[in-house]
Amino acid sequence: MSDHKEQSKNSDLASATGGLSIEDHQDLCNATKSKLQDLSGDYEDFLNTLSPDVRQRVIFLRKIQNQQDELEAKYFEQRAALEAKYQQLYEPLYLTRYEVVNGVTEVEGTTYESTTDEDTNNSAGKGVPHFWLTAMKNNEILSEEITERDEGALQFLKDIKWSRLEDSKGFKLEFLFDPNPYFKNSVLTKTYHMISEEEHILEKATGTEIEWLPGNNLTQKVLKKKPKNGSKASLPVTRVEVCASFFNFFYPPEVPEDENEIDEETVELLQSQMEQDYNIGSTIKERIIPHAVSWFTGEAASDDEEVTDADDEDEENNEEYDTEEDEENEESDEKTTKEV
Repeated sequence: MSDHKEQSKNSDLASATGGLSIEDHQDLCNATKSKLQDLSGDYEDFLNTLSPDVRQRVIFLRKIQNQQDELEAKYFEQRAALEAKYQQLYEPLYLTRYEVVNGVTEVEGTTYESTTDEDTNNSAGKGVPHFWLTAMKNNEILSEEITERDEGALQFLKDIKWSRLEDSKGFKLEFLFDPNPYFKNSVLTKTYHMISEEEHILEKATGTEIEWLPGNNLTQKVLKKKPKNGSKASLPVTRVEVCASFFNFFYPPEVPEDENEIDEETVELLQSQMEQDYNIGSTIKERIIPHAVSWFTGEAASDDEEVTDADDEDEENNEEYDTEEDEENEESDEKTTKEV
């Protein structure tokens, strides 16, 4: 029985840390040691520039830092396992939220009653309409991504989920949709493959290929231009352009296989786009999903505003303090000059 518990514990831990096996962890350690060996030459060169006493103190301090690094590694390992444990505890609550939002389950005290089969199939009086759309629009980061055209499709969004990747570091977002006139997909996914979850270093992101229904692609805008007078063409010229849309989120920036083929300006633009893309994904995972009700009611947005106002006030106070300090320094300098 104890062997089964230990096996289960190890399985949970492996899942929580990105599904790395013991062999994978060993490979990672070996790669890290190899990298440290490459850096050790620079470290020794630097130590040789120090006096013997200072060099001995730095060597001692480095041993202390190594101990702290080992503790930090254990902290991240245990934190991941703890997150995985509580994620499982959250699931029943998320399921109940889904059922209430979508009218699958009714709560006590409501007056809605289904009396006929027709009423049963009519969800107009059930659930919480536009729950996820409203929650997302109340978030400052996501509201900038949602256009007026997007709202029609996002009204059919019935749930958002996230899960850790089993075979690598990272996470996956799932957007569940009711049948709608915009696309065929019932689930749209966005997957983030991470190099380091602790330091938020992104390797790449991938999204679902959306199966748009004819004439309803929200990421494109069709422009029609009338033929010039005297032109032989009788039909208008049609041109398709990419336009702003939340659904561009499922078409993340692609990193070229050969980075040497792109210039520095393009690299900086690509990096900025990837950071913005990850910011949107992590906002949905860490803020919207766990606190969706507070975002729907606007409470979370108000808390955000209070924090922002407090930060702005602190910044203003610091600027005023710096200004007063500069003025005092100027007066002191003038007084010193006169005395001289």
